Amino acid sequence: MTFTTLLSIALGIGLAASAGFRVFLPLFALSLSAYFGLWPINENWQWLASTPALIILGVATLVEIGAYLIPFIDHLLDTVAVPLAGLAGTAIMASTAADLSPAVTWTLAVIAGGGAAAAIKGAAATGRVASTATTGGLANPVVAAAETGTALIMTVLSLFVPFAAVLLVLLVAFWGWRKYRRFQRSKHTAAL
Repeated sequence: MTFTTLLSIALGIGLAASAGFRVFLPLFALSLSAYFGLWPINENWQWLASTPALIILGVATLVEIGAYLIPFIDHLLDTVAVPLAGLAGTAIMASTAADLSPAVTWTLAVIAGGGAAAAIKGAAATGRVASTATTGGLANPVVAAAETGTALIMTVLSLFVPFAAVLLVLLVAFWGWRKYRRFQRSKHTAAL
C-alpha cells in the first residue's frame, strides 16, 4: 500500500467522521477542494468538482447548519440525518480512496466511511435527546453550534492533516467508549 493510498484513506475517514456531525459540510468541503484541485477524487466522482455540485452542496450546508439551530426542527433532521450521514460517509470514502480495487474501496467505504459517520450521528442524536430532556430544548442551539464547530474543525483537519484527523477520530471513539462504559457501570450499580 502506497503513501498516497494511506493518505486518501485517512482523508476519507476524517471527512466521513465529520459527516457524522454535519452531513453536508464535509461533502461541500470535499467538493470545494476538488474544484480548486487541492485533493483529487476518483474518476466516477468527478461531478463533485463541478460548479453545480459546489452550489448545491454549499446551499445544503447553510440550510442544515441553520436548521439545527431551531429546536424541534433539529429533532426532525436527526430522524433523517442518521441514514444520510451513513450514505454521506460511504460516498466520501468511496470518492477519496486512491489506488484500491473496487472491492476494497467499497468495503472500506461502507465500514469505515458509512460506519463512522452513522455511529457519530447516532451518538449526536442521542445527545440531543438528552439535551432536550434536561433543558427543555433550550440548550439545543448550543449543542448544535458545538457539533457544527466540531464538524468544521474535523473537516479542515482532514483536508490539511489527514493522519491527525484519523488520530482525533480514534481519540473521540475511545472517549465515547469510556463514557459509555462508565454509564453502563453506574446504571448497573444503581440497579443493585
